Amino acid sequence: MIPIGTYSTLRIVKQVDFGLYLDGAETGEILLPLRYVTPDMHIGDEIEVFIYLDQSERIVATTERPFATVGQFAYLKCAWINEYGAFLSWGIQMKDLFCPFREQKKRMEIGKSYIVYIKLDEDSYRLMATAKVEKFLMSPISPKSPISPMSPISPISPISPIPPLTHGTPADCLIWQKTPLGFKCIVDNLYQGQLYDNQIFRPLTTGDRLTAYIDHIRQDGKIDLTLQPTGHKHTLDFAEQLLRYLYENNGHCELGDHSDAELIYDRFKVSKKAFKRAVGDLYRRRLINITPEGIDLKDQRG
Repeated sequence: MIPIGTYSTLRIVKQVDFGLYLDGAETGEILLPLRYVTPDMHIGDEIEVFIYLDQSERIVATTERPFATVGQFAYLKCAWINEYGAFLSWGIQMKDLFCPFREQKKRMEIGKSYIVYIKLDEDSYRLMATAKVEKFLMSPISPKSPISPMSPISPISPISPIPPLTHGTPADCLIWQKTPLGFKCIVDNLYQGQLYDNQIFRPLTTGDRLTAYIDHIRQDGKIDLTLQPTGHKHTLDFAEQLLRYLYENNGHCELGDHSDAELIYDRFKVSKKAFKRAVGDLYRRRLINITPEGIDLKDQRG
């Protein structure tokens, strides 16, 4: 069975006035409507297409690429509403994504955007969105997870093993919602993470996608993140950058341990924690002096 809501590479088997038919094996022939057909497509060619159900609930293909597929989280705008639920724009011109009222945390409003998870409805086998994203997030430290990556309704299974999370590992993050502490994030499309206000030195808003770094995995399974690379290598890299700055600025930098974190970020684009580590590294290597006025290159002539 060709999976719904994801990509497949299918062979062109027939051309008709209204499009191309693709070999869907046991699913049967799948139509690629004429609007997606290009002159370089020929019978026998294999093409990558996205598979979904059209307005008449028929399996069809498109070369359009939606903002997200089944098993992924996305930030989607509500396009219209009827008596059954909301319909979200997700990058497919001829088909909005349905989010029934029962899958909404609060009633969605036209023109507003929401973090949702895309799934296949187990009963109807239709694509739908849910705003109740928490139940689809896994724990990196517990074998019991709200969602199994081998779920029979997932077209992605089987999948490759999930790589282990370690301190300093880069991660893809989707900004989820503002909290008193900072921002909740969805990490690597699997986990819940937290970016703290004292680690954020640029504007962030719900729906932003960015690379962050694993700082700490808490006992509750949530992940503390940082926007700066961490670890010894990063300390050494920035220490060399700071050393170059001193050579290029008469051997002096007025910033130090007691400087405001925003001033440090504005100057060097690193967190105060990374700055202090680099200063400590240069001091241990006897390359700088630390004074109340900042840091100074040592005179190396003697």
